[in-house]
Amino acid sequence: MRENSKEDIIQIVPTNRKYHYDLMQQNIRELKRAYPFLEIKTAGYSVLGKPIPYIKIGNGEKQVLYHASIHANEWITSVLLMKFIENFCKAYIFNQTLQGYSVRELFKNISLYIIPMVNPDGVDLVTGNVDPKSKIYQNYVDIAYKFSNIPFPNGWKANFNGVDLNLQFPAEWKSAKKIKFAQGFTTPAPRDFVGEGPLTQPEAFMLYDFTLAHNFSLTISYHTQGQEIYWDFQNINPPRGYEIGQKFSKLSGYSLEEVPYNSSFAGYKDWYIQDYNRPGYTIEAGIR
Repeated sequence: MRENSKEDIIQIVPTNRKYHYDLMQQNIRELKRAYPFLEIKTAGYSVLGKPIPYIKIGNGEKQVLYHASIHANEWITSVLLMKFIENFCKAYIFNQTLQGYSVRELFKNISLYIIPMVNPDGVDLVTGNVDPKSKIYQNYVDIAYKFSNIPFPNGWKANFNGVDLNLQFPAEWKSAKKIKFAQGFTTPAPRDFVGEGPLTQPEAFMLYDFTLAHNFSLTISYHTQGQEIYWDFQNINPPRGYEIGQKFSKLSGYSLEEVPYNSSFAGYKDWYIQDYNRPGYTIEAGIR
């Protein structure tokens, strides 16, 4: 019996269709069957009770976190990470390299945790996986009605409760509230509503709690779009943060930038850098 060749390996993660929660879960099951060394567990639950999965790759002591789709209409970042998982697994099977590094050596030395869809309820709305006749859909409509200038559902970034999950972290949250309230986002909205306080939403608390439960030396938050990498928070410049950011910039062709003032508070990256003083990045994938 001959060993599998590259041509024998089927493509699991599609890149040519809207990527909703059920499709992601199906792909995760298929990836686990194809690559049993993956660890699949639940990190937490969404407002509507959807289990939020994480995928762990590798057995090393050094821990790293990637997460995507904290904003609903940035669901393409889920595809990006799911495809990365698939490609990494293939490279592991065939003992290949990644940017000159042995994938098997990376697997041995690093534990990479990936949460590919932080906001599954919102993603399902934007990708058309919510029945327009349902009470769930009507909840979104009722919130969006007050914000007619925001396209619906394509402009929806928030979770089911109309809270922007990347404005939920205890990193000068009150500053974010002041800015967003001044912009008119004082109630549940398709985007930019900070909530009633930090960590009031289960998806944000999941990400916070998951981070506390591990010892991540670096985190990457995937967003869209603009081909930019944000690396700092206020005056905190974590050791090697800029240096590593420069390497990411060189590899990707993206520019390394400081965060615009009005977007520089209460995000996951902000809290991670503030509390851990370790490298944390927001990658704005794609072109505007």
